[in-house]
Amino acid sequence: MKVGYVRVSTEEQNTARQEAIMSELGVETVFIEKVSGKTQRGREQLEAMLAYVREGDVVVVESISRIARNTKDLLEIVERLNEKGVDFTSRKEQIDTNTPSGKFMLTVFGAIAQLEREYILDRQREGIEIARQNGKYKGRKAIAVDGEKFAEVYGRWKSGEVKGVDAMRELDLKPSTFYRRVRDYEDNK
Repeated sequence: MKVGYVRVSTEEQNTARQEAIMSELGVETVFIEKVSGKTQRGREQLEAMLAYVREGDVVVVESISRIARNTKDLLEIVERLNEKGVDFTSRKEQIDTNTPSGKFMLTVFGAIAQLEREYILDRQREGIEIARQNGKYKGRKAIAVDGEKFAEVYGRWKSGEVKGVDAMRELDLKPSTFYRRVRDYEDNK
């Protein structure tokens, strides 16, 4: 059985192109995910697909960048598949782990994909630094939180009426932002 894995990085991105490729390749079951590839946690559909496949199946992806962001991650996923007797095929790179040359090419393309990702991040950092030097980059905008509402929720959290996770949910803040706001609030009291 051919089992597909489709991933885009954000909710706003469209999976239609990858789904069409899966259909063209005769993939019977497709697992679709909208989450960043660099995130190891939260890739629930990847884990579900890895649990679903059985010996003799073939996992199909549009490109290796859809299933893994670095060589180590890619090789670990393929190793998990190999342990189950499952082959791996990437359409874009024409990799098929059913062949010795396919296994070799998998390692080479994985290294190239990781290198390209690191180049992109380097260029991004350089661009941000240049923009910062020119006074054009100020960083991300702070998340707006109503001061009165924060003070009220903070008071209930500090007194033990609500748990931190509930306070974060009520304010729609992630833990790092919540605790940074708590520090700022306590420093400015």
